[in-house]
Amino acid sequence: MSAPDSTLLPVPYALERSVGLQLRRIVNQLGAAVEQHVEPLGLTDAQWKPLLRLHLGEHANASALARDCHIDSGGLTRLLDRLEAKGLVQRERAPHDRRVVQVALTDSGRTVAARLPALLAAAQDQLLQGFDAAEQQALRGYLDRLEANLQTLATPPPASARQGPG
Repeated sequence: MSAPDSTLLPVPYALERSVGLQLRRIVNQLGAAVEQHVEPLGLTDAQWKPLLRLHLGEHANASALARDCHIDSGGLTRLLDRLEAKGLVQRERAPHDRRVVQVALTDSGRTVAARLPALLAAAQDQLLQGFDAAEQQALRGYLDRLEANLQTLATPPPASARQGPG
């Protein structure tokens, strides 16, 4: 009797080597660092995102804003409630379609949002401390490849590929 072929044995999942968990830790830590930077503006990590999106595009409907901020419509509604209470955004129904909610920065919101790019750049500078320009470019390339791989996984194969041999 021969020994089992070691190439057929399952590779154990090494939790400490999980890229996904490492990325999650980095995202969580980066969120905490960004929150420290935006806290003097009275914002949380979640609240700066729609403000920056509005600052870059000035006006948006709530659906597009939720999609751009990667949150569901209920979460965005609660977030906008808090930002509206702070006097940073205002909402109104679109005149052409009352189902569409338009979101815009107030004057105070524009003032706060204008400060965000510099604060976010400072957080990114801390994150990339010790990386030279070539390493930063390589890192962005690796992250682009990871994102492309995930997009491929999220895209269902064409119907002809799913049917198998006929």
